Amino acid sequence: MPEAARADEAEAALLRRLVSALDPDGAGRPVLLLVEGPAGTGKSRLLRRLAAVRGESVHRTAPDGPLPRHGPLLLVVEDVHRAAAAGTAGLRALLADPPAHLACVLSYRPEELAEPGLVLGPDTEFPAELTVVRHVLGPLDVTAVRRMAEDALGADRCPAGLAEALHRAAGGVAQTVADLLDRLVADSPADGRPLPADPGRLDAPPRLDALVLRRIAAVPEEHRRIVFAAAVLDEPATARDLAVVSGLTGRAGHDALVAALRTAALEEHGDGRYGFASPLAASAARRAAPGPAREALHGRAARLLARRQPVPWERVAGHRRACGDERGWLHAVERAAQQYEDAGEQQRAVGLLESALATAPVPEQARSRLATLLARCAVVGLRSDQTLKVLRHIVADPNLPPAVRGEIRLDLGLLQCNQMGLVIEGHDELVRAVDELAGRPVPLARAMSALAMPYGPDASFAENIVWSKRAVAVADESKDPVVRAAVAANHVSVLLNGGDPAAWQLVERLPRDSDLVGCRQQTARGLCNAADAVVWLGHYEKSRALLAEGVELAARSGAVYAEHTGRGCALVLDWATGRWSGLADRCRAFVDEAGDMPYLASDARMVLGLLALSRGEWAGTLTHLTGPEAADLDTGPVPISATVSGALVRLALAHDDIAGAAAEAAAAWTRLRAKGLWAWAAELAPWAVEATLRAGDVSTASAMTDEFAAGLEGRDAPSAEAALVWTRGVLAEHTGRTAEASTYYERSAAAYRALPRPYHEALTSALAARCALALGDDSGSAVAALTDRATVFDSLGASWDAARTRADLRRHQPAGERRPPGRPRYGDVLSPREAEVAELAAAGMSNREIAGTLHLSPRTVEQHVARALQKIGVHSRQQLAHALEAAAR
Repeated sequence: MPEAARADEAEAALLRRLVSALDPDGAGRPVLLLVEGPAGTGKSRLLRRLAAVRGESVHRTAPDGPLPRHGPLLLVVEDVHRAAAAGTAGLRALLADPPAHLACVLSYRPEELAEPGLVLGPDTEFPAELTVVRHVLGPLDVTAVRRMAEDALGADRCPAGLAEALHRAAGGVAQTVADLLDRLVADSPADGRPLPADPGRLDAPPRLDALVLRRIAAVPEEHRRIVFAAAVLDEPATARDLAVVSGLTGRAGHDALVAALRTAALEEHGDGRYGFASPLAASAARRAAPGPAREALHGRAARLLARRQPVPWERVAGHRRACGDERGWLHAVERAAQQYEDAGEQQRAVGLLESALATAPVPEQARSRLATLLARCAVVGLRSDQTLKVLRHIVADPNLPPAVRGEIRLDLGLLQCNQMGLVIEGHDELVRAVDELAGRPVPLARAMSALAMPYGPDASFAENIVWSKRAVAVADESKDPVVRAAVAANHVSVLLNGGDPAAWQLVERLPRDSDLVGCRQQTARGLCNAADAVVWLGHYEKSRALLAEGVELAARSGAVYAEHTGRGCALVLDWATGRWSGLADRCRAFVDEAGDMPYLASDARMVLGLLALSRGEWAGTLTHLTGPEAADLDTGPVPISATVSGALVRLALAHDDIAGAAAEAAAAWTRLRAKGLWAWAAELAPWAVEATLRAGDVSTASAMTDEFAAGLEGRDAPSAEAALVWTRGVLAEHTGRTAEASTYYERSAAAYRALPRPYHEALTSALAARCALALGDDSGSAVAALTDRATVFDSLGASWDAARTRADLRRHQPAGERRPPGRPRYGDVLSPREAEVAELAAAGMSNREIAGTLHLSPRTVEQHVARALQKIGVHSRQQLAHALEAAAR
C-alpha cells in the first residue's frame, strides 16, 4: 500500500477511536491520542479533522481552569509543548483520573519538549484505565506531494518531475511544500500552460526561514558553527565530519552537536548522521552564517571531501569556489568532468563544464583543457545552445594552439551535424579540422569518419565512401581501441545505407563486450545507426533487433545521443510496419522531450505528418512536415527530406495542384540525384513519377523510373525494390497499359506484404483492384479486395484512405448490389455517407477536397456536413471534431 494511502487509513482509525470513546451508549473507555510531529508536518490540519468529531466541549489550548467531569468530552489541545505550567498541571490531573467518555487529543513537536519524550513534563504519567495511542507524522512521500501540487495547480499543469523536485527541495515537509506551491501559483503564467518540470532555484519560504533562524538563535553562540558546518556540507554528516568542518574538535564538538539537537537546529537522520530536514532549510542556515566564517567552513569541507575515496570532485569544486580558491575550483571541475566521462555520464560533465566556462574568466591553459573535454562529452550527450556558443568562441581564439583548436573544432563539427542539424556548417568545420589534425591519427580518424556519414546533403555518397575508407586506414594506424570502434560504427552505417550485404559481418564485429566505456558507447551508437539505416532499406525485423540491443547498451553506457537516435528510429519503424496504435501520442511525447532541440525530433515530426496525411488532416500534415521546427528539406537528413517530399507531393495531388506536385517532385529528385543513394527514394518515387506524369511529362517520368532502377542495382534494399515495382505500375497506368499496371501493383503489394508494410500493401492492392475494375473485372474479386483494403485502412486509422477506397467501391459497385431507390430513414443517427463526410470534415478537409476524395459534388458534401452538424448538435467543424473524438472513446 502506498504511504499516502496508509496515512489516510491511519487517520481514519484515529477518527474511529474518537467516535467510539465519545459514544454515550458505549463502554466509555477514555482515550488519549498523542499527535507527534516536527514543525510543518501537518499536525494542525489533522487536529482540525479530529476536532470536527461531535462532542460537548472542544478546547484548542491547554485549559487553565477546572474541566467537566462528565462526558462525552472532546478535548483537543494544539502545541501542548508550549502550554503554561498551570495548563499542563490541569491536563495531568484530568488524565490521572479520566472521566468516562473522554477523548483527549494532544499535539506537540517532539524536538521542542522541555523533557524529551515527556509530553506533560517530568511528571507525565498515564493510568491503566486510559487508552493511549501515539500517531507520528513525518515527511510526505512523493505521491502525497503530487496530490498537493495537482490540488493547487491543476493536474494538467503538473508535468512529470515537478512533484519530485518539490519533494526533494522541501524534504517532504508538508508546510514547506504548501508554501512553495503558493509561490508557484502566484508566479505561474495566466495562460494555463503547464509549469516546467524543473522549477529552477527555490529559496526557502519566509515561514521556513524564520523557523530555521529562530532555532539557530537558540543555540549558544559558541556552538553555532556546528550548525553552519552542517549547512555547508548540505547532506547528513557524521559527528566527526561536522566537528572537522566546524573546527570544534573534542569535547567542544560534542557539546555543540548536543546543543544543536536540543534546540532542533539539527536533527538525527539515523546511522549516526545529523543534518537539516530539507535542502531549503540548509540553504536558509547557510545564508545566516557570517561571510568570512562561511568561507572558512567551505575550505575545511573541501579538504575533508578531497580525502575521501573516490573523491566527490563536483562537491569539492563547489566548496573551493565558495571559499575563493579559483585555481583549486578549476582543477576540481576538470577532475569531476573526467570522472563523469569515465563513468559514461557525459551529460553531467557537459553541464558542469558549461557552467565553468560560461560564468567566470578562466586562464587560457585551463580553458583549452576544459573546452576540449566539454567538446568530447557534448558529442556523446545531448547538446545545448550554451555548449555551441562556448565552443565557437574558443575555436575563434587566435591564441589557441592549432592542435587543440583542431580537436575542439572536430567536436564542434560533430555537434553541429549530429545534434543541431547544422549540416553544412558542421561539414565545413570537419574539413578544417582534418587539415589542423594532420599527424594526429586518433582525432584525424574521427574527423574523417564523421565526414563519411551519409545522411547530410553536404557530399555525395561516393565522397562519403572515400572518407570512410580513409578513416578506417587512419584508425588502424592509431591502434587506439576507442577510435577504431568509433570508425567501425560509422563504416557500418555507410555500407548499410548503401545496401552493401557485406556490412552485416561488420555489425557482428562491433566490440559489444569491451572493458572500455568508450568502446561500448561507440558500439551502442553503431548499433542504433545500423538500425536506422536498415529501417530505410526495409529490413524491419533486423532493425528492431538492432534497436533493442543498441538502445539498451546506450542507456547502460551513458551514450545519451545514441539512445535518443534509437528511440527516434523506433517511431519510424512502428510507422513502416503498421504499429499505429498510440503512435501519434508517442511521437508527440518525443517532440516534447526534445524541447528546444527540434532537430532531435525530426523522425517524430515526420511520422506525425505522415499519419495526419493518411487521415486527411491537411493543416496538421503541413505543420508537422514544413512548420518552423521541421527539418529543412535542403539541409536536413536526406532520407527524411525524401520521405517528407513524397508526402508533400501526394498532398498536392490530393488538392489537384499538379504544378505544385511536379515542382516538389523535381526538387526532391534533384536532391536525391546529388546524393546518389537511391534506396532513400522508396517513399518518394511513386508519387514523384505520378506527379510528373500528371503534369504531362512522360519522358521525364520514364527517365526517373529508369534512374531509380539503375540506382538499386546490386543493392540490398527490399523497400525500395517494392517501391520501384509500384513506380513502374504508375508509369504503365498513366501511359495506357492498364493490365500491365495491375500486374505491377499486385507484385508490389506482395513485396510489401512480405516485409511487412501493411499500409503500403493496402495502397498498392487498392491500385491493382482499381485497374482490374477499369479492365471490366466482373468476378467480384476486385470489389472484395477494395472492401478488404478499406477495412485495413480503418484498422490503421487512415480515414482519408478508407474514404477514398469506399468511394472507388461505390463507383464500381455492381448494379444488383446498389441500394433501392429512395433515401433510407436514419432519423437522428448519421447515415454511413454522413458519417464518412463528417469524419473528413472534422479532419480539416474543405468541401471541395471531400468532394474530390468521395467523387461527390461540393453541393452534396455541403448538405451532408450541414445534416451532420444538426444531428450531432454542434455549430462548427471544430466542435464536430471534438464530438466525434469524444464519441470514439
